[in-house]
Amino acid sequence: MPDDGVHDVIVVGGGPVGMLIAGQLHRAGLDVTVLERRGEAAPGSRAIGVHAPVLAALEASGVTERLLAGALRVRRGEARSDGRLLGTVRFDRLSTRFPFVATLPQSATEAVLAADAPPVRRGMHVTAVRRVGDRVRVDVDGTSLSARVAIVAAGVRARDLVFRRDAVPVREYPDRYLMADLTAPGEAVAVVHLDRGGVLESFPLPGGRRRFVAWDADPAADDPAARLRAVLERRGEHHAAAALQHASAFRVRRAVAPALVHGGVVVIGDTAHEVSPIGGQGMNLGLLDAATLAAIVTGWVRSGRRPDAELRRWERDRIASARTAARLAAMNTALGRPVSAGAAVLRRGALRVLLATPAEGALARAYAMGLDRAS
Repeated sequence: MPDDGVHDVIVVGGGPVGMLIAGQLHRAGLDVTVLERRGEAAPGSRAIGVHAPVLAALEASGVTERLLAGALRVRRGEARSDGRLLGTVRFDRLSTRFPFVATLPQSATEAVLAADAPPVRRGMHVTAVRRVGDRVRVDVDGTSLSARVAIVAAGVRARDLVFRRDAVPVREYPDRYLMADLTAPGEAVAVVHLDRGGVLESFPLPGGRRRFVAWDADPAADDPAARLRAVLERRGEHHAAAALQHASAFRVRRAVAPALVHGGVVVIGDTAHEVSPIGGQGMNLGLLDAATLAAIVTGWVRSGRRPDAELRRWERDRIASARTAARLAAMNTALGRPVSAGAAVLRRGALRVLLATPAEGALARAYAMGLDRAS
C-alpha cells in the first residue's frame, strides 16, 4: 500500500469538531491533513447552539467573533405547560464572558471553523487507524498515510476504527423525537413546553426561524411531518404548523468512552462520547475537547515528546465532563416524557417552585455548559 509521506497530524472527520482542531493546529504552523468521508459539507443541521465556555475558549483565535457575526444571542429560556408560564431561566445573569447561547445552523458553524483549517480531502473512506512504531498509520482508499498524531473526530461510525467491539457501552433510550427548522418569527427566547403528551422544544435561529423538537408519540407511523404538524397545532404553533413541509426523526443514545488516548491516537467528539441532543450539549462537548487539546498536541509535535501527564489530565477532565453532560441529558429526556394527569400537576408545581428560587441560576449554569471542566 503506497504511503504519501509523514504528516504532523491527521484529523479523521471534517465536521465541526474536526474542523476546529484542524484549524487550531494549522494556525499554529503544523502540517495537518483532514480526511472526510462525505463528498461535500452536509447542508442539514442538528446542533444549533454554541455555549459560553466554547465562545470563551475560541475568543483569542478570532473564531468567536466570526461565529457571533452570524448568530442569534438567546439570553433566556421559558418553561411552559398547557400554555402557562412556569418560570424563566436567565442566561444573561450568569457570571460569564458570554451570558447567552449563540444559535446558528450547524452548516454556518462548520463554515466559520473551516476558514482556519487546511482544505479537506473529501470522499476519503478510512478503513484503519493503527500504531506503527512511533507513528500512526491511517489506511484510506488504497493509500496509507502516516502522522505523528492522529485525531479521530468522525462521529459515531468511526468508533470501530479505534475501539474494540463492546469497549464503549452504549445505552439505547426508548424515546424518539421529531425535528424541523421553520419560519416562525418571535422573540429570541427558547421555550420548552412540558405537557402531558411529551415535550416540545422551540429554539430561535437567525432569520426569523425556529428549531422545533417534539417527543414522538407514534414513531412507527410513516409521515414524520404529519406527526410533528399535529403536535404544533395542539400547542398553538399554528404559523409553524402551516409552514412545515418536511421533518426528520431521531433516536437517543448514550455512550462515554472509558479512554480517549492510545499511543499517538486521540479520540474526540461523538466518536468518544454520545449524549442526547435534548439540551444541546453534544457538539459543545466535542468543541471543548478540541479547544483544550490543541495546545497539548502543538507542544507534542514541536517537542517530539509525548506529554503523558498533560494527556492524562486532559483525558480525565474530558471523560468527567462527558459523564456530567450525559447525566444532564438523561434528566432532560426523562423530564420530557409523557406523564399522567396527576404526574403533570406535580411536575408543574415542582418546576414553578424550582424556577422561582436561587436554584434557577444553577439550572442556567448547567444548561449553558457551566459544569464542564473547561468552563
